[in-house]
Amino acid sequence: MSVGSDFKAFVMRGNVVDLAVGVIIGAAFGKIVSSLVDDVLMPPIGKLVKGVDFSSLFFALDGNAYSSMKAAKDANVATINYGLFLNTVINFLIVAFCVFIIIQILQKWINKPAPPAPATTKDCPQCAMSIPIAAKKCGHCTTQLA
Repeated sequence: MSVGSDFKAFVMRGNVVDLAVGVIIGAAFGKIVSSLVDDVLMPPIGKLVKGVDFSSLFFALDGNAYSSMKAAKDANVATINYGLFLNTVINFLIVAFCVFIIIQILQKWINKPAPPAPATTKDCPQCAMSIPIAAKKCGHCTTQLA
């Protein structure tokens, strides 16, 4: 086999294609969740904490106060952007929760309980010992079975 056909065989394996689809779907799902956090969840949370926009919370390492993160960056000051970090943590928690819910739903679909196996034994009506279903006579007490 040539390198080209080896590569084609590798890429066309089910695992690689499934992984690629998973990565693409995951990236799109991440964008949806980021929009959910930034555009839907964080504004009401910011309003609850008196209009604070978490993404604009920062601490300038030079000790001076700056009106915005952009002003600190324009002054070439190193900043600790803990507001952006909070947004990222909330984003992660929401993604993790969504993935958890999706996995729970998939497990219910995939892991349906198997039907019970057909019985292979029965109990003797006289001695209550387990005997094969096809038995005509109990091997323990020798009772004739119907």
